[in-house]
Amino acid sequence: MKNRTLRLAPGGGFDSASISDEGPPAAPGPGEVSVRIHASSLNYHDYGVVKGPMAPKDEARIPLSDGAGEVTAIGEGVTEFAVGDAVVSTFFPDWLSGRPVNEGFGSTPGDGVDGYAREHVTAPVSAFTRAPAGWSHAEAATLTTAGVTAWRALFVNGGLEPGQTVLTLGTGGVSIFALQLAVASGARVISTSSSNEKLERLKAMGAEAVINYRDEPEWGRAVRSLTGGRGVDHVVEVGGPGTLQQSMTAAAVGGHISLIGVLTGVKGDFPLIQSLTRQLRLQGVLVGCRQDQQDTVRGMEATGIRPVIDRHFPLEELIDAFRHEESGAHFGKICIDI
Repeated sequence: MKNRTLRLAPGGGFDSASISDEGPPAAPGPGEVSVRIHASSLNYHDYGVVKGPMAPKDEARIPLSDGAGEVTAIGEGVTEFAVGDAVVSTFFPDWLSGRPVNEGFGSTPGDGVDGYAREHVTAPVSAFTRAPAGWSHAEAATLTTAGVTAWRALFVNGGLEPGQTVLTLGTGGVSIFALQLAVASGARVISTSSSNEKLERLKAMGAEAVINYRDEPEWGRAVRSLTGGRGVDHVVEVGGPGTLQQSMTAAAVGGHISLIGVLTGVKGDFPLIQSLTRQLRLQGVLVGCRQDQQDTVRGMEATGIRPVIDRHFPLEELIDAFRHEESGAHFGKICIDI
């Protein structure tokens, strides 16, 4: 059995990636499953690992946090899965439910441990959940990071209710999933982008109003205007320090802001007075637990939501896929076929 595997040299970097046959995985032990990985999808976190800044400095690493495929063998005592089941990986295999137990990415595949840029893997049952019924492997691979993050931000932490208003930023995976989930739950959505073409696509997907943030640098005020001066109940904040001020301006008094992304960096001034006087709730969101993913799967099946996939790349073209992500031209998820 061949096991094509893409591995980064210590320290990462686009030029450090190489593919080799690492041989078959170990047979599953008690409580483990073997999975033939068929697809992955890209996230900004993966980009940080492969590009280099977030890669381990002293060891090689198999990247990619998302993995979807088919169970090929089960170990003793495994009852949750059977051979042939379609499954998708979990971001924190050791965080099963309840309050967060992880600080950072030490147990995250593709970062602290080896990920899914390979054909075969053997892992504990907790490393996977079942995939949504009827979804392709590529579609399922979009859930691990982006889908679960959007679900947790809106429903687990945010308690989103029908009739409330949600602001999404841009057209990456988390933002698109948040738009779809919010619309399906009966919420109103306002979305931003720098591309008028993308804004039209967001409107077609159910966004009630859209804002070109290049044309409207004070887009927080524009959001307030669109809501009669009140502001939105929820902000899915994926930009980081460069967008947080505007997101806080856009939020209603007592509004909920999910702090998810760092696309504009990791350091910046924090508008403390605004957060105090307007009693904003800022919640850091780092994906979610296994139970959150299982709930996300059921939610997707109940609503009929399907992921938006921008492009597919084969594993051999992983670096080209990251360059496409780097360009910002994508709308939705970039998937890797393995």
